[in-house]
Amino acid sequence: MSRSLHTMGAGPFRTEQLGGKSRYELSDGNAIFCSPSGGDGARGVVAGGLVLDTDPDVESSGFDAGFSPDAKNMRAPDIAVGNVPDRPGFVDGSPPLAVEYASTGQDEAELQTKIAELLERGTRWVWVVRLLGARYVEVHEKGQPVRVRGVGDTLTAPGVLRNAVPVEALFDRGVAQDVALRNLLQRRGYEDLEDIRDEGREEGREEGREEGALIAAREGLEKVCAARGIPLTGAARARIAACRDVVRLQSWLVTVATDGHLPDLDAT
Repeated sequence: MSRSLHTMGAGPFRTEQLGGKSRYELSDGNAIFCSPSGGDGARGVVAGGLVLDTDPDVESSGFDAGFSPDAKNMRAPDIAVGNVPDRPGFVDGSPPLAVEYASTGQDEAELQTKIAELLERGTRWVWVVRLLGARYVEVHEKGQPVRVRGVGDTLTAPGVLRNAVPVEALFDRGVAQDVALRNLLQRRGYEDLEDIRDEGREEGREEGREEGALIAAREGLEKVCAARGIPLTGAARARIAACRDVVRLQSWLVTVATDGHLPDLDAT
């Protein structure tokens, strides 16, 4: 959610005036305050980030990454997919895919300006997830009319994402987890959970399904920790690797995603 503090002409601000924890973006030197998300937006960003980051073709993604083409401009999509390097500071260029969540209090004029700036600077798609009323997604692409996709539809980003994304996966936690599981299995060479079941039946055992689910749960937990900026110690990684309880691993993931911290792994 954002609100412009300056609405006409070039503003006086520069990116070096923004701290690492700043709640401001810059548009031609104009400061734009980005207020904290409500519960719907916060949950949606976690769901969408999990789905998009686990896609087999995605090498990098991030929440609120600041993209700055020059000293007077900086935009931070809710989710950026692609071109998110693992280093400090604002990012040069633009993400190929950006996702914005819009709910109560959204400054619509400012959102449209942000979309236009991202597309002008190289972003190929901006998906706007509308959370009020019947939920849907707007697909913005440079030079194309806005397309609307609702529940039951899918979203594609050829060259960025391998898999189509169900619209509801961007805000429904259960759907997001199912899609992420499929994605993580594909990263391990399986097409989906049924592929593991088939392998197990062919070999006369069920270990394949269990191991695949454990792998997906462990990797999902580590992915969410990384997305939320939560470091994992060697001891924590060892505890996660040793855990063979999928339900317990999923409960740890839920705690990280919803509460923003890793629980005491020896006490849960």
